[in-house]
Amino acid sequence: MVALFYLFIVEQIVQGLYSLWQGIKWLGMARRSAAQSSGFYTPRVALFCPVKGLEPGLEQNLMALTEFDYIPYEIFFSLASAQDPAYHILERVAAASQRTVHVVRAGPAKDCAEKVNNLRIAVEEAGSEFDVFVFTDSDGRPPRRWLSRMVAPLSDDRLGAATTFRWLIPSVPARTGAFWSALASAWNAPIATYLGEHQNNFCWGGGMAIRRNRFEETHVMQAWQGSASDDFSLTRAVNAAGFRIAFVPECLVPAFIQIGARSLFEFTARQFIITRVYAPRLWLTAGIAHFLYCASILMGLGLWLSSWFTGSPSLQFLILALIPPILCAIRGLQRLIAVMDLLPEHRQRLLAYAWAWTMLAPVVPFLALYDSIVAIFRRQISWRGHRYHLTSAGETRVVT
Repeated sequence: MVALFYLFIVEQIVQGLYSLWQGIKWLGMARRSAAQSSGFYTPRVALFCPVKGLEPGLEQNLMALTEFDYIPYEIFFSLASAQDPAYHILERVAAASQRTVHVVRAGPAKDCAEKVNNLRIAVEEAGSEFDVFVFTDSDGRPPRRWLSRMVAPLSDDRLGAATTFRWLIPSVPARTGAFWSALASAWNAPIATYLGEHQNNFCWGGGMAIRRNRFEETHVMQAWQGSASDDFSLTRAVNAAGFRIAFVPECLVPAFIQIGARSLFEFTARQFIITRVYAPRLWLTAGIAHFLYCASILMGLGLWLSSWFTGSPSLQFLILALIPPILCAIRGLQRLIAVMDLLPEHRQRLLAYAWAWTMLAPVVPFLALYDSIVAIFRRQISWRGHRYHLTSAGETRVVT
């Protein structure tokens, strides 16, 4: 047991130090990207946003989509029916917008998730008059510069798609606690910094852009048939055609959340179940990494306690077991520094919850390991009032 612990802990320390080096590189990449001009590429853009039900800050989020400092774009809000409680909010936003806003009623989903169905119908309605398709979600609130920055990488017509990611920010005052919201924010943060200047990027549905002709060339509409995941299916279609996906860190989307324990575990498990179905190699790699981290710490604490009770030297086990969590917390601090540069308008709130991305970072792998295990045994997910069974990447069954 002792030899195995030393083997595990050395691997974790080396991995932690390498992660810190990667964090320094990611910070440099983010600062370089933020300092660059968005250029002169201004294609005609169709901006798609699927909507389902009410959520805190929904109207402010949707209004933000009408206020980008970009001229040639139209907005396509899509939802299942006029009976959706968000429909009247969409009407108000459309009436107040200085941009052209289309409210698309997609009808019930039959062979895919409702979000995917909403997007498919909205894309069909947009037609061929647009040069670029941009997709976003209703729970984020991008800044005014966001759209011009999202489409800028597509000036390179060899690119497959551009994407960014969310940064979850608890919407409750820090003094009230909001532990579960803070844990959700900490859980989400490492995924943002997985994306970067490499060939393994994946698209995130709340911020992805693709040329219309590339969308058609890679047969994304066909990939969406039977799908529960708009972004992973688009990723698979683009990768299958041999195109690269670029990450746009300066377009990080702030999303304000207020979440309880049950919703947190449902949300995190859903992400891992979807990942297992659509990107099994990524799911397996993440699961192994989280297992090694958790096993190293638990073995170290176990050896420390057992040695302490028997009167044997034990302090070395405790010290070694604490090194990976300390490195993890430092990595969380690196992310926070980078995000404050990318989202300067939210700097005060980010500082108020700095403990979430630093002190809770060492706990996140334990939650992620739980999610990885859940994904082994479950294929059903819940999303905004519906349940889906993910039979495969190309087959989704609507349960309720």
